[in-house]
Amino acid sequence: MKPLLVKEIFYSLQGEGGRSGRPSVFVRLSGCNLDCSFCDTDFAHGRPMQVHEIAQAIATYPSREMIWTGGEPSLQLTDEHIAYFAVLGYYQAIETNGTHTLPQGLDYISCSPKHRDWSLLARIFPKGVSEWRFLIEATGELPPHESLLPAAHHYCVSPVFQTQPKGDMADPQALKRCIEYCLAHPRWQLSIQLHKLIGIA
Repeated sequence: MKPLLVKEIFYSLQGEGGRSGRPSVFVRLSGCNLDCSFCDTDFAHGRPMQVHEIAQAIATYPSREMIWTGGEPSLQLTDEHIAYFAVLGYYQAIETNGTHTLPQGLDYISCSPKHRDWSLLARIFPKGVSEWRFLIEATGELPPHESLLPAAHHYCVSPVFQTQPKGDMADPQALKRCIEYCLAHPRWQLSIQLHKLIGIA
Protein backbone atom coordinates (compact mmCIF):
# COMPACT_ATOMS: atom_id res chain seq x y z
CA MET A 1 0.00 0.00 0.00
CA LYS A 2 1.28 3.46 -0.88
CA PRO A 3 2.88 5.30 2.06
CA LEU A 4 1.35 8.60 3.15
CA LEU A 5 3.31 11.83 3.54
CA VAL A 6 2.43 12.86 7.09
CA LYS A 7 3.02 16.32 8.52
CA GLU A 8 1.99 15.50 12.10
CA ILE A 9 -0.13 13.25 14.29
CA PHE A 10 -1.67 14.59 17.47
CA TYR A 11 -4.52 14.00 19.92
CA SER A 12 -6.90 16.81 20.77
CA LEU A 13 -10.51 17.96 20.71
CA GLN A 14 -12.19 18.68 17.42
CA GLY A 15 -12.38 22.45 17.51
CA GLU A 16 -15.06 23.27 14.96
CA GLY A 17 -18.08 22.07 13.03
CA GLY A 18 -20.77 19.58 13.92
CA ARG A 19 -18.38 17.35 15.89
CA SER A 20 -16.89 20.17 17.95
CA GLY A 21 -15.55 19.00 21.30
CA ARG A 22 -15.03 15.36 20.28
CA PRO A 23 -11.70 13.82 21.41
CA SER A 24 -10.01 12.79 18.15
CA VAL A 25 -6.70 11.65 16.73
CA PHE A 26 -5.65 14.04 13.98
CA VAL A 27 -3.53 12.75 11.11
CA ARG A 28 -2.40 15.78 9.13
CA LEU A 29 -1.21 14.93 5.63
CA SER A 30 1.17 17.15 3.68
CA GLY A 31 0.35 18.95 0.46
CA CYS A 32 -2.53 21.04 -0.84
CA ASN A 33 -3.75 22.02 -4.29
CA LEU A 34 -4.96 25.46 -3.14
CA ASP A 35 -3.16 28.53 -1.85
CA CYS A 36 -5.64 30.38 0.36
CA SER A 37 -4.50 33.70 1.82
CA PHE A 38 -6.16 33.00 5.18
CA CYS A 39 -4.80 29.47 5.63
CA ASP A 40 -3.31 29.00 9.11
CA THR A 41 -1.83 25.52 8.62
CA ASP A 42 1.74 24.48 7.87
CA PHE A 43 1.46 21.48 5.57
CA ALA A 44 4.47 22.02 3.28
CA HIS A 45 6.66 19.22 4.61
CA GLY A 46 6.19 15.76 5.99
CA ARG A 47 7.66 12.30 6.21
CA PRO A 48 6.53 9.11 4.46
CA MET A 49 4.75 6.68 6.77
CA GLN A 50 3.37 3.24 6.05
CA VAL A 51 -0.12 2.53 7.34
CA HIS A 52 1.19 0.20 10.04
CA GLU A 53 3.45 3.01 11.31
CA ILE A 54 0.49 5.38 11.49
CA ALA A 55 -1.54 2.69 13.24
CA GLN A 56 1.20 2.24 15.83
CA ALA A 57 1.40 5.99 16.41
CA ILE A 58 -2.33 6.48 16.95
CA ALA A 59 -2.84 3.32 19.00
CA THR A 60 -1.33 5.07 22.02
CA TYR A 61 -4.37 7.38 22.25
CA PRO A 62 -7.64 6.31 23.93
CA SER A 63 -10.00 7.65 21.24
CA ARG A 64 -11.05 5.46 18.31
CA GLU A 65 -12.06 8.50 16.30
CA MET A 66 -9.57 9.83 13.79
CA ILE A 67 -9.61 12.85 11.50
CA TRP A 68 -7.76 12.95 8.20
CA THR A 69 -6.82 16.57 7.66
CA GLY A 70 -4.22 18.64 5.85
CA GLY A 71 -3.42 20.31 3.58
CA GLU A 72 -5.79 18.39 1.36
CA PRO A 73 -5.92 14.74 2.43
CA SER A 74 -7.82 13.59 -0.66
CA LEU A 75 -4.65 14.11 -2.70
CA GLN A 76 -3.14 11.04 -1.01
CA LEU A 77 -5.83 8.86 0.54
CA THR A 78 -7.20 5.82 -1.26
CA ASP A 79 -9.97 3.31 -0.59
CA GLU A 80 -7.30 0.91 0.70
CA HIS A 81 -6.03 3.36 3.32
CA ILE A 82 -9.55 3.94 4.66
CA ALA A 83 -10.35 0.22 4.66
CA TYR A 84 -7.17 -0.55 6.63
CA PHE A 85 -8.15 1.71 9.53
CA ALA A 86 -11.79 0.66 9.36
CA VAL A 87 -10.71 -2.93 10.02
CA LEU A 88 -8.86 -1.63 13.09
CA GLY A 89 -12.13 -0.18 14.36
CA TYR A 90 -11.57 3.51 13.75
CA TYR A 91 -14.34 5.99 13.02
CA GLN A 92 -12.84 8.11 10.24
CA ALA A 93 -13.66 11.73 9.46
CA ILE A 94 -12.05 13.87 6.77
CA GLU A 95 -11.61 17.61 6.36
CA THR A 96 -11.52 18.48 2.66
CA ASN A 97 -11.71 21.50 0.37
CA GLY A 98 -14.06 19.63 -1.96
CA THR A 99 -11.98 19.74 -5.13
CA HIS A 100 -11.28 16.00 -5.41
CA THR A 101 -13.33 12.83 -5.21
CA LEU A 102 -12.93 11.18 -1.81
CA PRO A 103 -12.10 7.56 -1.04
CA GLN A 104 -14.91 5.22 -0.11
CA GLY A 105 -15.66 4.15 3.44
CA LEU A 106 -15.37 7.44 5.34
CA ASP A 107 -17.75 7.92 8.26
CA TYR A 108 -17.89 11.73 8.30
CA ILE A 109 -17.15 14.28 5.59
CA SER A 110 -16.51 17.90 6.51
CA CYS A 111 -16.17 20.03 3.39
CA SER A 112 -14.92 23.61 3.43
CA PRO A 113 -15.22 24.74 -0.21
CA LYS A 114 -13.81 27.95 -1.64
CA HIS A 115 -15.97 30.16 -3.84
CA ARG A 116 -14.10 29.39 -7.05
CA ASP A 117 -14.85 25.68 -6.59
CA TRP A 118 -18.58 25.80 -5.74
CA SER A 119 -19.47 24.57 -9.23
CA LEU A 120 -17.68 21.26 -8.51
CA LEU A 121 -19.67 20.31 -5.44
CA ALA A 122 -22.71 18.67 -7.03
CA ARG A 123 -20.50 16.46 -9.20
CA ILE A 124 -18.05 15.46 -6.47
CA PHE A 125 -20.66 14.95 -3.73
CA PRO A 126 -23.82 13.65 -5.44
CA LYS A 127 -24.89 11.98 -2.18
CA GLY A 128 -24.07 15.01 -0.04
CA VAL A 129 -21.71 15.41 2.90
CA SER A 130 -21.88 15.32 6.67
CA GLU A 131 -21.25 19.04 7.00
CA TRP A 132 -20.54 22.15 5.02
CA ARG A 133 -18.13 24.48 6.75
CA PHE A 134 -17.77 27.85 5.02
CA LEU A 135 -15.00 30.17 6.20
CA ILE A 136 -16.19 33.77 6.19
CA GLU A 137 -13.96 36.82 5.81
CA ALA A 138 -14.72 40.45 6.65
CA THR A 139 -15.69 41.04 3.01
CA GLY A 140 -16.41 38.81 0.06
CA GLU A 141 -18.69 35.89 -0.70
CA LEU A 142 -21.19 34.37 1.70
CA PRO A 143 -22.34 30.74 1.31
CA PRO A 144 -24.93 29.87 -1.31
CA HIS A 145 -28.41 29.04 -0.08
CA GLU A 146 -28.54 25.50 1.29
CA SER A 147 -30.98 24.50 -1.47
CA LEU A 148 -28.16 25.05 -3.98
CA LEU A 149 -25.80 22.67 -2.16
CA PRO A 150 -25.77 18.88 -1.95
CA ALA A 151 -27.49 17.75 1.23
CA ALA A 152 -25.74 17.83 4.61
CA HIS A 153 -26.51 17.21 8.27
CA HIS A 154 -24.77 20.41 9.38
CA TYR A 155 -24.41 23.77 7.66
CA CYS A 156 -21.70 25.82 9.36
CA VAL A 157 -20.17 29.25 8.94
CA SER A 158 -16.89 30.11 10.63
CA PRO A 159 -15.24 33.53 10.89
CA VAL A 160 -11.58 33.81 9.93
CA PHE A 161 -9.22 34.39 12.82
CA GLN A 162 -6.58 37.07 13.18
CA THR A 163 -3.54 37.11 15.43
CA GLN A 164 -3.60 39.67 18.22
CA PRO A 165 -0.94 40.60 20.81
CA LYS A 166 -2.74 38.42 23.38
CA GLY A 167 -3.54 35.53 21.03
CA ASP A 168 -5.89 34.58 18.23
CA MET A 169 -9.38 35.99 17.97
CA ALA A 170 -12.14 35.90 15.41
CA ASP A 171 -12.11 38.83 13.02
CA PRO A 172 -14.90 41.05 14.45
CA GLN A 173 -16.38 41.96 11.07
CA ALA A 174 -16.26 38.37 9.87
CA LEU A 175 -17.92 37.22 13.09
CA LYS A 176 -20.65 39.83 12.68
CA ARG A 177 -21.33 38.62 9.15
CA CYS A 178 -21.53 35.00 10.35
CA ILE A 179 -24.01 35.86 13.09
CA GLU A 180 -26.17 37.88 10.71
CA TYR A 181 -26.10 35.08 8.16
CA CYS A 182 -27.22 32.48 10.70
CA LEU A 183 -30.03 34.68 11.96
CA ALA A 184 -31.25 35.25 8.41
CA HIS A 185 -30.78 31.59 7.41
CA PRO A 186 -31.70 29.49 10.48
CA ARG A 187 -30.61 26.19 8.91
CA TRP A 188 -27.04 27.42 9.37
CA GLN A 189 -25.06 27.38 12.62
CA LEU A 190 -22.13 29.40 13.88
CA SER A 191 -18.90 27.42 14.25
CA ILE A 192 -16.07 29.13 16.10
CA GLN A 193 -12.58 27.63 16.06
CA LEU A 194 -12.76 26.56 19.69
CA HIS A 195 -9.23 25.19 19.76
CA LYS A 196 -7.85 28.66 19.05
CA LEU A 197 -10.01 30.32 21.70
CA ILE A 198 -8.95 27.94 24.46
CA GLY A 199 -5.35 27.50 23.27
CA ILE A 200 -5.17 23.82 22.38
CA ALA A 201 -3.72 22.13 19.28
